[in-house]
Amino acid sequence: MPKAYAFTQYGGPEVEAFIDLPRPVPGPGQLLIAVRAAGVNPVDWKKRTGYRPPGAAPAELPSVLGNEVAGVVEQVGEGVEGFDVGGAVFGNSITGGYAEYALLPVEVSAHKPETLSFVDATTLPIAAATAYDGVHQLGLAPGATLLIVGVGGGVGVAAAQIARHAGLTVIGTAGAGKKDFVESLGVVHVEPGPGVADRVRAAAPNGVDAIYDLVGGTALEEVADVLEDRSKLITAGDRETVARLGGSPVRRVRDRTVLDAVAQLVVQGVLRPFVTATFPLDQAPQALREVEDGHARGKIVIEVAR
Repeated sequence: MPKAYAFTQYGGPEVEAFIDLPRPVPGPGQLLIAVRAAGVNPVDWKKRTGYRPPGAAPAELPSVLGNEVAGVVEQVGEGVEGFDVGGAVFGNSITGGYAEYALLPVEVSAHKPETLSFVDATTLPIAAATAYDGVHQLGLAPGATLLIVGVGGGVGVAAAQIARHAGLTVIGTAGAGKKDFVESLGVVHVEPGPGVADRVRAAAPNGVDAIYDLVGGTALEEVADVLEDRSKLITAGDRETVARLGGSPVRRVRDRTVLDAVAQLVVQGVLRPFVTATFPLDQAPQALREVEDGHARGKIVIEVAR
């Protein structure tokens, strides 16, 4: 039976396990794909601990980790148009991504450009799409200054590149170990922690026009006062804190147009996925630990051999 990596109850890494599952059957409006690559994101381990986005139903256990995938269409469900068996696609899985097979809703699936690898494509449905949605939500004019809190992770790296392409000056907080990497993106690096607001002000003497937060909590609270217009404060990481500070969460578009847009940015050389490590499916635990421990630079991807 097809193999998958899941959590069997809520808790820490000890509740994760490889399991065998029946091959999914696509329902109306769904695609069954043979997974070639799956992106690893912080939300994966957060869901394992019991976190769920507002309005989301509790996970059915066991729950396969991940939902950012790329692969080849094996079967199409009733009513699906524009996708054929054998076609290369990427999108958001509704049955989990760390698996040999996955189901994708057609509305959040896109054709993979031929020049885009499966590994690079699988970094786009969550990380790059979230980055794209946030930068476009802020709607800053060229020349404006954007502070990205937590710029060194998958969403932050994509957001920095998209913002730079839009003509923005980007300042980003990240640990000292990521300084060279962050600066290679054309971002002004600022180390987080006590005194970070003063360091941001020094890096942006003309002020900060917007904050895109990817960390939340204390990291967001410590820099919020550098921004006067709280309508330009958004987060992809902490709805409660951003609401208290007068900001708002990122409004996710979640459709094929955004997936097509970010794919074209990669094809055009504007957006580099920065996949810094890949792991085979049987090393999914190690891949997730890289992200959960906070040491990953850029994106971590699981590759599924066929």
